[in-house]
Amino acid sequence: MSRANAQRRAARRGVLPGFGLTFGITTTYLTLIVLIPIAGLVLRAAGLGPLGVWQVISAPRALAAFRVSFVIAALATLANMPIGLLLAWTMVRYRFPGRRMLDALVDLPLALPTSVAGVALTALYVDDGWLGGPLAALGLKIAFTPLGIWVALLFVGLPYVVRTVQPVLMELDRRTEEAALTLGARPGQVFARVVLPPLLPALLAGAGLAFARAVGEYGSVIFIAGNRPGVSEIVPLLIVGKLEQYDYAAAAALGATMLLAALLILLALSAVQSRAVRLWMRTVAA
Repeated sequence: MSRANAQRRAARRGVLPGFGLTFGITTTYLTLIVLIPIAGLVLRAAGLGPLGVWQVISAPRALAAFRVSFVIAALATLANMPIGLLLAWTMVRYRFPGRRMLDALVDLPLALPTSVAGVALTALYVDDGWLGGPLAALGLKIAFTPLGIWVALLFVGLPYVVRTVQPVLMELDRRTEEAALTLGARPGQVFARVVLPPLLPALLAGAGLAFARAVGEYGSVIFIAGNRPGVSEIVPLLIVGKLEQYDYAAAAALGATMLLAALLILLALSAVQSRAVRLWMRTVAA
């Protein structure tokens, strides 16, 4: 009887010891670091009232900045997905001289201060830069255009895709691919039907991280963007401008709107990722 009581008490405590303490610490930390600042941002924006918030976020300059930030971030994320997958595949599946150096360079955007990255990219892509000069001769201007923003967001978002896909790719069983090839499948079919399905959830997760970083990027963008209102001005720069004018409520309204839009997009990506996982599990079970 005592043994049964002990088992019931253990079941109530759960598998992890000290759940109450760890849960309390986690909740307190998230509240102090995440929830309270977000609540303060929303409350500061709410001081304008619904009409005031709408006037701030629906101004032509604000709408143009939202379009630049979200559209270019999405385009950079879409480009980073195949590039990041290719880089991860190369580093996992092949051995070549300089592989360790390439692996270290992938993390460079994470370690480099964003302002330094912005200055370096601008120096490379201006019309007389190492890369900007040849491109300008072809009629392609990068620096101080929306295309420069896209290049900067490619740079900062790539590591998130690579580092999310790489460990999953390392764990894939090569014997499944070999079996598919033995049965007559072409390399493209093997990749599309055997390799890509288990990689897709990780690829979408990396894309979500890259998009979140790109939407809020500031330091590496302001130097190369040109910051022309309606053309190459991003929302973070517009928020900084409002703060410099001591218009804190308008800055909070822009920040809260950007936060809400980014959250909705990330939730949509998470739903797609969950669906991809379920489809893959269903395929494996079949």
